[in-house]
Amino acid sequence: MIVGIDKGTAPLGVAEAKAWLRLGASQDDALVAGLVRSAVDLCEAFTGQMLIARMVTEEMPIRAGAIRLAKAPVVAVETVTGLAGDDETILDAAAWRAEIDRDGAARLWVGAPGAATRLRVAYRAGLAADANGVPEAIRQGLARMIQHLHIARDRAEQGGGGREVPAIIAALWQPWRRIGLGVEVRR
Repeated sequence: MIVGIDKGTAPLGVAEAKAWLRLGASQDDALVAGLVRSAVDLCEAFTGQMLIARMVTEEMPIRAGAIRLAKAPVVAVETVTGLAGDDETILDAAAWRAEIDRDGAARLWVGAPGAATRLRVAYRAGLAADANGVPEAIRQGLARMIQHLHIARDRAEQGGGGREVPAIIAALWQPWRRIGLGVEVRR
């Protein structure tokens, strides 16, 4: 269960989004900022990847075999903390092992959890270190999604949609889409 994700920065700024929408300098900043956040959320859900690297905190029960981390692409596992009731103990690096695949999927094995029954794992995940590292096709899709959401906002207020990903945007994001089969890895 994800218990926290750092906010981080958006891969597309409000000024760039406003330029795409052809809005004036001081026009609708709050609205556009919300559209940027929505577009990023939709892109991350569609691709199954976090766009800009940021810290994720996840808690899960300890079990035998590999534990798959929920967010991707994982850059690094920072800390693994054993939880037993109200007690928290940061596990020594020798007590656990993380394996990160080339596509950023990560699994964690815990060999010596002590008295812990649950784990809290802090890790960094994201496709790029900053906005400049986000692939241009994803950024283009974000700009188009912001435009789509901006146009659809009146329809949404009247009970219409707007949050579906149009085909042109899906085509831009498709190369980065990760589809999981829901299979647990055990070793």
